[in-house]
Amino acid sequence: MSETEHITPERSVLRVKGVRRVSPAEERGLYMLDLAHPGWEKWRGGQFFMLRPLSWGGELLWARPFSICMAAGDTLSVFFQAAGRGTDRMSGLVPGDEVMVWGPLGNGFAVEPERRTFLLAGGIGIAPFAEYVRLHPAPGNVSMLFCHRPPLSCYPAADLLQKAIRFASNREMDGSGLERSLALTDEALASAKACGGLVLACGPMPYLRHVWQKAMDIGARVQLSLENRMACGVGACLGCVAKTTPHWSKAGLPAQVCTKGPVFWAEDLDLNGEKQ
Repeated sequence: MSETEHITPERSVLRVKGVRRVSPAEERGLYMLDLAHPGWEKWRGGQFFMLRPLSWGGELLWARPFSICMAAGDTLSVFFQAAGRGTDRMSGLVPGDEVMVWGPLGNGFAVEPERRTFLLAGGIGIAPFAEYVRLHPAPGNVSMLFCHRPPLSCYPAADLLQKAIRFASNREMDGSGLERSLALTDEALASAKACGGLVLACGPMPYLRHVWQKAMDIGARVQLSLENRMACGVGACLGCVAKTTPHWSKAGLPAQVCTKGPVFWAEDLDLNGEKQ
């Protein structure tokens, strides 16, 4: 099980500073939402928080989970894709609107400064890595493979590019591009295995399942950040559970992603049949 220190979540009402579309009209809707900083004193890259605009009233009851993308200075930034009723409504927020947030929640990624660290991101799975790299004490030991469809300029990659990390980007994740993305992913996993490195992965479930299976096949040290649907963020609703292995629990009990994750060691998970 993860050894990450849990931090007591704080509940705050935050003011919206702005929301902007960062993808062109012909691409899927990607947005950056800037909020007043909640004043969190400690968090780790890979943790998340729950967000619910107060304007939703009783129409949309459940909050939505989001990675801590950037939380420097006086701004907390949320990178999201408008993919449903809630996130579509979020794209219409304006400066001065208020949102309820609670966090930081869950486990963050492992930080091993002296070990080579390979970041594998697919699509909006890049979100937690911006803060992870900013806080990393030895970013020169970090490299990233980012597989995506819209142009790189649509993503929060500027800070990553400014750091002393090796950065590779494979734009297409469908058709022949998907085949190349998976081949590059396999190369990164093999390199990590050969040097005793650490691999951290975040992205859509089909991509994570591929990373997980390859990690199991070659015995690489891999952590995966799951993006399961959540409603409460505190383990009460059991809507986000993931299948685990005996390495996690001898009884094979499911794990709540919101409180036991969202970051898990690959050997703790059984992603066969996961549909999310």
